[in-house]
Amino acid sequence: MSHAFYIYFSYGISAVIVLALIAWVWLDGRARQAELKALEAAGIRRRSAAGVSGASE
Repeated sequence: MSHAFYIYFSYGISAVIVLALIAWVWLDGRARQAELKALEAAGIRRRSAAGVSGASE
């Protein structure tokens, strides 16, 4: 076996890992957005949405 095999194999494994992490973050973000929508539908609001006037204490 040549060194090129190991290099290409390493790049391939790295690409698979990076793509898996991207997919995980994307799917997790969708799940969190769905949770936020469910909470807002139940009447639970975010604290940041309460202070529309922008006044700080």
